[in-house]
Amino acid sequence: MVGIIARGLLIPFLGTSLGACCVFFMKKELNPKLQRALIGFASGVMVAASVWSLLIPAMEQSEHLGKFSFAPAVIGFCLGMAFLLILDNVTPHMHLNNVVEGPKANLRKTTMMVLAVTLHNIPEGMAVGVVYAGWATGNVNISASGALALALGIAIQNFPEGAIISMPLHGNGESKGKAAWYGILSGVVEPIAGLVTILLTRVVIPILPYLLGFAAGAMFYVVVEELIPEMSEGEHSNVATILFMLGFSLMLALDVALG
Repeated sequence: MVGIIARGLLIPFLGTSLGACCVFFMKKELNPKLQRALIGFASGVMVAASVWSLLIPAMEQSEHLGKFSFAPAVIGFCLGMAFLLILDNVTPHMHLNNVVEGPKANLRKTTMMVLAVTLHNIPEGMAVGVVYAGWATGNVNISASGALALALGIAIQNFPEGAIISMPLHGNGESKGKAAWYGILSGVVEPIAGLVTILLTRVVIPILPYLLGFAAGAMFYVVVEELIPEMSEGEHSNVATILFMLGFSLMLALDVALG
């Protein structure tokens, strides 16, 4: 069980790390068409993961509330959206098309860039931790395969996030190694947040439906506020829409087949 949980917690971090390492193989800036395709695919994956891996299990675990079985999921979802809304007001938005400004990034810009993405990774790590905590305690509505599907979905979404940090940093003058290192560091918080959530299982389990809804709300906020606007504006939006469809379909299939 420990090995399964450890693997699940590390998979999203691996996605961020692989994305950050793209700086070693690509030009200083992502190709716009590829950039929108990655964002569209990640958006589809995150929406499907939020619904099938988080919101539906949250409602299934609240069936004893009868007609109000939706309440914990809705309350948690709204709190998750509100949390990210507050977070966005105290950290800079990480839009892909405006992170590169000038030939040389100063220390403050670099620090704030890494901080913003790092803070956004915490709820995602918590989401994986919440699901694995539920599975580890024998919750019949959560399977190891379903938890793995969520971890894989977040890892897919994290791949472009890692590139979001490393590619612009290199374009602003940082070495490839240092740029990749910053991107990798931004993902370290995910397994840590997941592990802390699991260690607090006794606290987590009684409010698990609320936490699943919270994680879904946080992930939906990232999709609606950050990813969809980026994939929809300018050229190549049709490519992003097609990849959204493919990402959503893939995650839906993974959740149903593995769950």
